[in-house]
Amino acid sequence: SQNTRSIASRTDAGQQLDDNMPKKRRANGRNKPAGARGHVKRVFCEASGSMVPKDKAVKRFLVRNIVESAAIRDLQESCVYDSYVLPKLYRKVYYCISAAIHSKVVRVRSVEARRIREPPKRIRPQRNKDDKK
Repeated sequence: SQNTRSIASRTDAGQQLDDNMPKKRRANGRNKPAGARGHVKRVFCEASGSMVPKDKAVKRFLVRNIVESAAIRDLQESCVYDSYVLPKLYRKVYYCISAAIHSKVVRVRSVEARRIREPPKRIRPQRNKDDKK
């Protein structure tokens, strides 16, 4: 009986600690308003294979050529059609946070910078009009 009383007092103290602890992020790193929804389906991390909630995962959209860059010129020269455009490979990739940081997909940010929710400005290379053949 004395054992159960000490366990009960520990859990009560644990509950009090949880209520007073500071939160590092607004929704614990999830992309949802606080208290909005319960569970979200999980997706596979591309690097580690772990299952991550879809709204917490780091998402990237990969657009790649199906053919590697060394073989593109050979294919274009041997192609019958003049204006044939090689198809691209479109793929949505998900990473867990630890794998994304490890593979330098995202970086660790300061406490103030974590509050900024909009994505950084995208810098696109300028295309010349004379670039077309």
